[in-house]
Amino acid sequence: MSDVLKIHSVTEYNNLVGQETLHPLVSVIDFSKVEPFYYFKAQMDVYAIFLKDIKCGNITYGINDYDYEEGTLLFISPGQVYGVEDTGKKQQGSGTAIIFHPDLIHGTSLGKSIDEYTFFSYEVNEALHLSARERVLINQCIDNIKFELQHAIDTHSKELIVSYLELFLKYSKRFYERQFVTRNHVNKDVLARFEHILKDYFASEQPLISGLPSVRYCANKLFISPNYLGDLLKKETGKSAQEHIQLKMIDVAKEKIYDTEKSISEIAYELGFKHPQHFTRMFKKQVGVSPNEYRNLN
Repeated sequence: MSDVLKIHSVTEYNNLVGQETLHPLVSVIDFSKVEPFYYFKAQMDVYAIFLKDIKCGNITYGINDYDYEEGTLLFISPGQVYGVEDTGKKQQGSGTAIIFHPDLIHGTSLGKSIDEYTFFSYEVNEALHLSARERVLINQCIDNIKFELQHAIDTHSKELIVSYLELFLKYSKRFYERQFVTRNHVNKDVLARFEHILKDYFASEQPLISGLPSVRYCANKLFISPNYLGDLLKKETGKSAQEHIQLKMIDVAKEKIYDTEKSISEIAYELGFKHPQHFTRMFKKQVGVSPNEYRNLN
């Protein structure tokens, strides 16, 4: 297994793949036009976007290996481990990459909204699969960024590059929403399994041990990323993953409240609350009455 490198800057990434650095904070790399290089795995302090033209074999993202299909768009956030296993031989890359440092977008509208593009934290198997028409728009954005990089740097360079990058991400967000719709049958299966995970969790002793289930816990059980689960649920139901967990907890709580042999405090502990007053506050916020009032009404 190859060592994991640490890449701190755009220039460091460019040097590894043999790309000339035209701007210290952003680079567009056409892998078909650079010399063959040794593949590598790296933890990067930069954002990276990869548009693959052909199948490139197994890649590592985080702690998992995936078979990366052609025609996909993959987003990597700073701090993630990404790469392809080194075979010991130089290989010719394919596809296109946009590498940019967080400093590029600081103080811009994109810098303020970058967290909204949650797909930077998706897993590789949740990559965006583009249609032919969508790829045309994506490639236009890439060409505009490349044009600015080849132009002499002036007072307009950063603003224009960031605006094209922001347009790129907005298109990607739209296309991901399209993908959620076209994969509706798969999403329904995820929703059903999500509900089953919550049902099993609250029926077990796990709440007493670990508290309320987290979004990450549920996502791990589903083998998807927390952000992907949250975005999928929001698109399908209009509610966040956390809201779903709370609503399931309230449903279970209502059933338990009918058992008058248990105090409200006992029920709160069984549901995973360390402090019963937190349960009472959440129940009243969701139902409109306190647990005791609900018990008396029913």
